[in-house]
Amino acid sequence: MTHYLITGGMGFIGSNFIRFMLQKHPDARIVNLDKLTYAGNPENLKDIAKDKRYRDRYRFIKGDICNRKIVDKAIRDCDIVVHFAAESHVDRSIIDAGTFIQTDVFGTYVMLEAARRHKISRFVQISTDEVYGHILKGSFKETDALNPRNPYSASKAAADRLAHSFFTTYGLPVVITRSSNNFGPFQYPEKLIPLFVTNLIEGKKVPLYGKGMNVRDWIYVLDNCEAIDLVMRKGKLGEAYNIGGGNEIQNIQITKMVLEIMGKDKSWIKYVKDRPGHDLRYSLDCRKVGRLEWKPRSRFKEALEKTVRWYVENLDWWRSMKY
Repeated sequence: MTHYLITGGMGFIGSNFIRFMLQKHPDARIVNLDKLTYAGNPENLKDIAKDKRYRDRYRFIKGDICNRKIVDKAIRDCDIVVHFAAESHVDRSIIDAGTFIQTDVFGTYVMLEAARRHKISRFVQISTDEVYGHILKGSFKETDALNPRNPYSASKAAADRLAHSFFTTYGLPVVITRSSNNFGPFQYPEKLIPLFVTNLIEGKKVPLYGKGMNVRDWIYVLDNCEAIDLVMRKGKLGEAYNIGGGNEIQNIQITKMVLEIMGKDKSWIKYVKDRPGHDLRYSLDCRKVGRLEWKPRSRFKEALEKTVRWYVENLDWWRSMKY
């Protein structure tokens, strides 16, 4: 069996990745280390924890990645680390940047040091397209300079480069993934799609920043999970890999798509003051990961409809989080 330590596995992408790995790889044994902050929800993996098929293959440890003793306990006997754990919402980082620096930078340092001591065979640093900053024309390649423009993306850029430094300095077998905006089930309802869907279910308008002209590339979370798995196994050590869905859409357009699926008109849009330093456009050149024979499987509209339906059908999951 291959033993994995997944940090932040009760979060949105992490929980989807754990479910994906257990179902795809019968030889996978997973330790899930999560602090259970507001965005880490045990309900995300309740079915896995209760499933007899995974009794000997899945274990949860509650703990902070900044705590060396807990990290040492969790990483013991593991072969591979996939490091999702992070503070991840731009708006929150603007209000409290210090928490992001502590978790995303220092926490990553603690994880890297533990991986080095325990001679981990592969360390996957989960980064983001936001580390590049915004781009008005063209698409970012992995070799482009990082130019983060808010505390969240700055903390992720620091963790990204810290992970790479452990490769170049200590020979730690690191690979880095930088994905675009994920969407799908189990996403905390502060992000655009789940926030808008849940607001509409509750009869509330959807708050759209500025004029909604900001462009994001959207990727269905399971497509990202598949790409991470591939990079983990076949990616070149010390390298970063962009992972995008190829769905660059203005926020106003995705808002209208959500409204259409929910049977609402544009009167349900509430335009609000723009976020400070709001990046205008993200775009990734994903040819490098494509050379590993990966491309997204999901069609955007179908995946969006599936996601909306999930929130409609899982009211109990998100209602307690919003209040």
